[in-house]
Amino acid sequence: MASGPDRPADNRNEIRDFLASRRAKITPEQAGLPTSSRRRVPGLRREEVAVLAGISPEWYTRLEKGHISGVSEDVLDAVARALQLDDDERTYLFDLARAARPARRATTPRKNAGVPPRVQWLIDSMTMSAAFVRNGRLDIIASNPLARALLAPVFDSATADRHGRANFARFTFLDPFARHFYVDWNDSVVITAALLRAEAGREPHDRELRELIGELSTLSPEFRARWAAHDVRIRHDGIKRLRHPDIGDVELPYQSLDLPLSDRSVHNLTIYTAEPGTPHEDQLKVLASWKASPASGEPTTHHPG
Repeated sequence: MASGPDRPADNRNEIRDFLASRRAKITPEQAGLPTSSRRRVPGLRREEVAVLAGISPEWYTRLEKGHISGVSEDVLDAVARALQLDDDERTYLFDLARAARPARRATTPRKNAGVPPRVQWLIDSMTMSAAFVRNGRLDIIASNPLARALLAPVFDSATADRHGRANFARFTFLDPFARHFYVDWNDSVVITAALLRAEAGREPHDRELRELIGELSTLSPEFRARWAAHDVRIRHDGIKRLRHPDIGDVELPYQSLDLPLSDRSVHNLTIYTAEPGTPHEDQLKVLASWKASPASGEPTTHHPG
């Protein structure tokens, strides 16, 4: 059992790189500043951000070097506005600041707990939607039968851990079949890395998360490139296009919802469904019927790798 307050995270490199990357994305025109043909940086200068935020250049320079502990929320808000951060990026900045401050009391390590029975009952009742629960590390910790059928390549992948727990990040970056399964694979890698980046801001002391990021950084050039971009995504929804081994190409709107299962861990309920009256609904119905009646000749889903 831990005693005393948690040690602050040494996340100065993350703070520096994140603020510098956001600063580089904003042109003087976008910030409403005068322009010059002799600029040597692609975005704003540090002193320009300081002016926009209403703080001294020395104070902003110290902040961008990672010295964020003790910075007031008002200053962070002003910097977020100056850098035109979106809601997810602003949340990430505040998470970095929180992690850099000593905690008042110790917190126990997060456990890999499953979902309560009531949540499993909930997703099992969605017979015409593929529903699953994931944690912040993108482990799938609960799913209904249709989700397991729709995402069979993810569940069957060799990238699943020794307990058979599937992980979207490992599948996306380390399983060659992911490039075939995700029609929009390039978009998937951007979103996946951005989701992990947000989780790293929330939970800098998570050992399993650090190991996952280290594994992906070592084994995947694509992950290294996306991780270096410092993009952040917390909530997402949209259209998922899959090339399923059994039912072919299918296009499914999806919605992600926060699922408050504990005070610390982030859990997310994601639901894939089909637009009524479309061929994609028919494909999903076929897959659902196979799961409901396995004796009728349910196909065996598999993929190479």
